[in-house]
Amino acid sequence: MPDTDTETAAMPASACPVAAEIGAELFEPGSQERWFESYRVLHERAPIARIPGKGWLPGTDAFIVSRFEDIAAITRDPRFFDLMPPEASPAAGGSSAVEAEIFREEGFGETVDAASTLRPTVEQHKRYRMQLWDPWVGPEGAERHRDMVTAAVNGLIDRWIADGRVEFVRQFAAPLPQTVITTILGFPLEDMPMLKKMEEAQVRRFVHGAGPKNELPEEVDRENAAVLVDFHRYIQDQIDEKRKRPKEDMISFLTQTEYEGRRLSDGEIISIAVLMHIGGNETTQYALTSEALLLAERPDVVAELRADRGKIRFFVEEALRLHAPTQGGAGGRFVPEDMEVHGVEIPRGSLLHLRFGAGNRDAELCPEPAELRLDRKNPGRHLTFSMGPRNCPGQGISRLEQNIAVEALVERLDNLRIAPGRNDFRHQPGIMLGLYELHLAFEQRV
Repeated sequence: MPDTDTETAAMPASACPVAAEIGAELFEPGSQERWFESYRVLHERAPIARIPGKGWLPGTDAFIVSRFEDIAAITRDPRFFDLMPPEASPAAGGSSAVEAEIFREEGFGETVDAASTLRPTVEQHKRYRMQLWDPWVGPEGAERHRDMVTAAVNGLIDRWIADGRVEFVRQFAAPLPQTVITTILGFPLEDMPMLKKMEEAQVRRFVHGAGPKNELPEEVDRENAAVLVDFHRYIQDQIDEKRKRPKEDMISFLTQTEYEGRRLSDGEIISIAVLMHIGGNETTQYALTSEALLLAERPDVVAELRADRGKIRFFVEEALRLHAPTQGGAGGRFVPEDMEVHGVEIPRGSLLHLRFGAGNRDAELCPEPAELRLDRKNPGRHLTFSMGPRNCPGQGISRLEQNIAVEALVERLDNLRIAPGRNDFRHQPGIMLGLYELHLAFEQRV
């Protein structure tokens, strides 16, 4: 792993600074409002910081990794492909042992086991992504949805543009990705209110879960799993319908295609649909909200984008770097063997919490990392979608939505600004950087 000339070089694990003791607590209530300051502390004092007792195996710790090069190296290292050790992972494909237990009891064991039947190795994972995801939401496959996304963007703006004001989260940032993902999967658009509740259940552990493992109290975990069982049943009904009457959507495609010489089981299709639904909604919502906030704060940037539409993609990448929707890797990476990371010896069974948001603001990644600049030489070089084999499979469709949305906002709204006295800029809890609401004012551009 990379090393640097910091105070922590060659530091034994026992002496590795505890995150809370150096003022870099990332998981306490309200810490979201201080994250960027905490990242500076981590970079300066502890590129590897310890959270005692939070490792995967008994007697091990969790470690926050905050430097770009360290995180990039870990995401690309095949030793970290298995996220959890077998002895600590009775859930297999579930997010928790409790969740997996309930899914099996309700007849969805195939869904729990889908990771081991579809993508157990790095090479199979690559084929799984290439054959089943990329045609629909990969960098090239996403382009097939350009007209649909453009219509959805402008349709939402049409609803409130005459008002001169908008609560951007509820009226645009949330419904846009939900409309897009619902359409791609082939779910009826009239089901979106119910699907929104399912989406909230899917991300509950990442919003309300505790510590680097995003752990929910068992009672809450069970209640949430019951809601997700209903979502599994809903998807099963959609699969049954599309096997009989396939259409031009992703679920229909999955019922008809062959993978590794066989048809996919219903449980495997459900697993893909669940991942698609959770990955394509909330994170894009947060990205769109951050981009609108930046546009409202920076009229000079809006003018620059209007003068050169080619810079919109640079703006989107900078916004993604500065305000990564997922600030920290969900669940953490299992350390499969004793190793050294940035001069710190870390034993097998520990957990590495990859802090993507901190890596994106590392001065070794780019000059003036806290600044929005449209002249970065390699604007897409950030950790927002992770790297390596487990990078976000839906980044193509998310980027498409963001680019189309930003262009429409720049083109159709004038004097975009923060509505005075109506925002507290409070972020939700958890590992994702999401504003609860964003009130904006503007004039219609003519």
